[in-house]
Amino acid sequence: MQIPTYIIGIESSCDETGIAIYHKNLGLVSDVLYSQSHLHAVYGGVVPELAARDHAHRILPLIQQALSKANISLQDLGGIAYCAGPGLGGALLVGASVGRTLGWLLKRPAIGIHHLEAHLLSPLLENSGDIKFPFIALLVSGGHTLLASVTGVGQYAILGETLDDAAGEAFDKTAKLLGLSYPGGPALAKLALAGDPSCFKFPRPLCGRPNLDFSFSGLKTAVSRCWESIGHDQGQKANIARAFEDAVIDVLAKKSLQALKESGLQQLVIAGGVSANQRLRATLTEQLESIGASLYCPPLRLCTDNGAMIAYAGFLRMQKGLYNTQNMDIKPRWSIEDIP
Repeated sequence: MQIPTYIIGIESSCDETGIAIYHKNLGLVSDVLYSQSHLHAVYGGVVPELAARDHAHRILPLIQQALSKANISLQDLGGIAYCAGPGLGGALLVGASVGRTLGWLLKRPAIGIHHLEAHLLSPLLENSGDIKFPFIALLVSGGHTLLASVTGVGQYAILGETLDDAAGEAFDKTAKLLGLSYPGGPALAKLALAGDPSCFKFPRPLCGRPNLDFSFSGLKTAVSRCWESIGHDQGQKANIARAFEDAVIDVLAKKSLQALKESGLQQLVIAGGVSANQRLRATLTEQLESIGASLYCPPLRLCTDNGAMIAYAGFLRMQKGLYNTQNMDIKPRWSIEDIP
């Protein structure tokens, strides 16, 4: 099949509605995003029903905005890619319904994209000439933390994953514990810049184990006990934030280097919301340089959920013929190793 010239990407897996259009020769020509963070801030976390309703309200105007920005019409679209999972069921259903309907109306292929696949391929959007398969990918976000071996598009093997909380989830919960604003991850990282790294020392869970799995619930508990022990001393908030961030970064870096060493590979790709953390990027860059390895990250605007990564993953799959237009299912729970 001929590769479509324009592919639209639809992302609605959680609390951000993202629409983007990818051109097979020009690259990303349009990218619009609406974040619901203000809507969920009052609850301190994402409310699934509110998220789904807001996606339904925003998605069609955003599609029109993306088309206008790319200076094309619906009829110019050659393919539709939508996020099919994992994510919130109701939110996924909104994007999938619109994506499948567009495919039916336009008689174009409409394919479901795995959310994590889109994240781990997103650094290739601006580094496709530098990143070569195979490589190690560290996916680190609010809902997922895992290390995977990537041998090609659609070819992923999980090397290790979180046994409980994801790193981003631990960031958000710790920020909430300290009374920081939602979303908590960026707020905690900003506060940590003013912290003294010598004041507190928190555990590095599973770093003494030979496997590549992660665990952050114990770290979160250690922070909670420390916060209680010092009587919620507001003057220590930055120091606690710094010690917590140091622990998370140390764990992520050690496990990533261990994965590279065991695999014999020299390229690490990081993606997901936590990959925007500047101290994580700096630490990984320094440590990888010391062993002659390279780090690749998505641009900051593409670290959180977005339509660009869905459109690009759709392009890569259509380019290789790796898709099935008959599959209409959404999959709120979906392992990256189970992608057809």
